[in-house]
Amino acid sequence: MAHVVFIHGISNKPDSDELLRRWRHAIANGAEAFDLGAEGIETSMVYWADIMYSDAVPATSFESAVAEDSIEGAGALNSLLGSSANIEDEEWLKKFAERMDLDEATLSADDQDEQAEPDAKSKGEAQPDYLERIPLPWFIKRRFLRLFLRDVHHYLFNTQSEPRPGEKYLTQTVIRKRFVNGLKKAKGDGGPLVVVAHSMGTVIAYDCLKRVSDCPEIDALITIGAPLGIDEIQDKLRPEWSRDKGYPSKRVIKSWDNIYDALDVVARLDPKIANDYKENKKVVIVDERQENGGLWRHDAEKYLKGPKFQTALLKALDLN
Repeated sequence: MAHVVFIHGISNKPDSDELLRRWRHAIANGAEAFDLGAEGIETSMVYWADIMYSDAVPATSFESAVAEDSIEGAGALNSLLGSSANIEDEEWLKKFAERMDLDEATLSADDQDEQAEPDAKSKGEAQPDYLERIPLPWFIKRRFLRLFLRDVHHYLFNTQSEPRPGEKYLTQTVIRKRFVNGLKKAKGDGGPLVVVAHSMGTVIAYDCLKRVSDCPEIDALITIGAPLGIDEIQDKLRPEWSRDKGYPSKRVIKSWDNIYDALDVVARLDPKIANDYKENKKVVIVDERQENGGLWRHDAEKYLKGPKFQTALLKALDLN
C-alpha cells in the first residue's frame, strides 16, 4: 500500500493529528481534488514542534501563529541562540541573518516597537526588493524570520531544547530519530513511499536521507517552500553534501520534485535547488514554480492545494 509521510516546517503548530487532518484536507480540496484516503493511500506526520515549543497552538493563520510564537523581547543573537551559544554559533547566525536581510538592530527590536513601526515606504527607507514584492507588514516578516533563524540553528547545531520543565532534548538527535522511525513504520507492504516536506522539514528530510546511516529508502521526495538553496544551510550539511554529489541517491530511488513560490520569504533566496543537489554532476531534481497567491506565500496548505504540487504527488504515487 502506498504511504505519504509528511514533515512540517518552521514555528509552532497544532497537534500532530490536527495538522495531518489539515494537510490531507488541503490536498483533497486542491487543483486535482485528490483524496488520499479514498485512493487507499496511508498518511502519517513526522511531528517535531513539541521539541521546540511548550504547547501546540490552535492558530488558524500565519499571523496569529506568529503572534503566539514570537520570541518574547527577542533580544539580539544570544536570545535566539540560548545559553549554549558559542563563537561558531554566533558567526554562523550573523551570516545567516545578513543573508535574510536581518541585521543585529533588526533582531534586537522589541515587539512594541515593531507594531508601532510605520511602513518603510512612508519613512523613505530603502528595503530589499523581495520585501517590497511580498505584501506583508515588515514586523510580521521580521518575527517569522527570527523564528526561522532560531529553529534552523537549533537543528543544525544540535542545540539542547527544554520546551517544558524537566524535558530536555538534543534537537537534531531526537528529530532525526523521529523521522527515521516514521519512515520505518510507514514502509508497509511495498507500495510507493513518498515524503512530502515543507520549509524546515525539507532540511530535516534531506539531512536524514543523505547523512543518517539507518534511514530507510523512499521512492520519491517532494519539497515545498525549501530553504535548501541557502549557503549557510548547505555548509552545515557537509561533508556528505557537495554541489556535484548532493543528491541522496542511495535513499531517494525514483524522483525529487521541488515546488517553490518566488515570493515565498523562506525559499526566495535560492528557490531553484537542482544545481545545488546534483547526482554525479548531473541535474536530476525537477524545480517547479507555483503561484500560491495571497499575502503569505510560504503557507504549507497553499502549496498542497496547488497544481504543480499535486501533479508531482500523483507522479510520485504512480497515479498519473
